[in-house]
Amino acid sequence: MEDNKTILIAEDSSVILNLTKKILELQNYKILTAKNGSEVINQVQNQKIDAILMDLNIPKKNGMECTKEIRSSDNKDIANIPIIAVTGNANNYTMEQFKEAGINAYLPKPLDFDMLVQTVKQYVV
Repeated sequence: MEDNKTILIAEDSSVILNLTKKILELQNYKILTAKNGSEVINQVQNQKIDAILMDLNIPKKNGMECTKEIRSSDNKDIANIPIIAVTGNANNYTMEQFKEAGINAYLPKPLDFDMLVQTVKQYVV
């Protein structure tokens, strides 16, 4: 059996984090979590991650800053991790800004869990 794919959920809301984690675990993904931008960067550097669900409003470094830092990594495996932005404030950003930062896809809050699973499956093969 192949190894489960690893998804990093970057989210500072425990409720959203736990719901998202449960939904993705039911799809047989291994889940790592980060409550702030520093933890995101630390996780990415220390283990293989197949995709990141990135809340844009996390403390320390926001999701856009984390995405730009990941994209600028010298390690191609890190720089190419699919990043799915999750935010309740998408109006603060344009699709152009998402693309420039290196975000692959975007999910609005409140999360549609069917769309969440479909989007993750699109990037994690």
